[in-house]
Amino acid sequence: MKIKETPLKDCYIIEPTIFEDDRGYFFEKYNEAKFEELTGMNGHFVQDNISKSSYGVLRGLHLQKGEHAQAKLVSCLEGKVWDVAVDLREDSPSFGKWFGIELTAENKLQLYVPRGFGHGFSVLSETAVFSYKCDNFYSKESEGAVKFDDPELDIDWKISTEEAVLSEKDKTAPLFSEKNY
Repeated sequence: MKIKETPLKDCYIIEPTIFEDDRGYFFEKYNEAKFEELTGMNGHFVQDNISKSSYGVLRGLHLQKGEHAQAKLVSCLEGKVWDVAVDLREDSPSFGKWFGIELTAENKLQLYVPRGFGHGFSVLSETAVFSYKCDNFYSKESEGAVKFDDPELDIDWKISTEEAVLSEKDKTAPLFSEKNY
């Protein structure tokens, strides 16, 4: 496992070591001890979620607030997504900045999104299966969101706004300046 820093404080790209032969491949998707050693971050996850989406679906920007805040370790198990993390921690040197990365079934990369970040992705393939490991349990009352197309953040989602397939919640999410985080 290799850890690569992103421009956002405490947000990491996880690159697995893959062993391939004529039978296929094997890799360790996650190892808590290695993760904590390499990042210095708590890597204990308590909930796994999977979503399946079609081309153009854009999910985000979502977060859990307060005592239910969640760090996430995300990956794409099938297809291809453009994954985005936004630092919403007001005391962070990377506050208000975003980072995007293409996660695919082929590259097997993962992104660690710490607590206090907004997160979202857009689907770039016909379909995609997306995995989220969370370090805290979901709470509907603690949901937060930031509008995906907020001009202040100016996120490139790799699809046009016209192509974006959105939930009602994502269409009406508050702007970054409204601090629903």
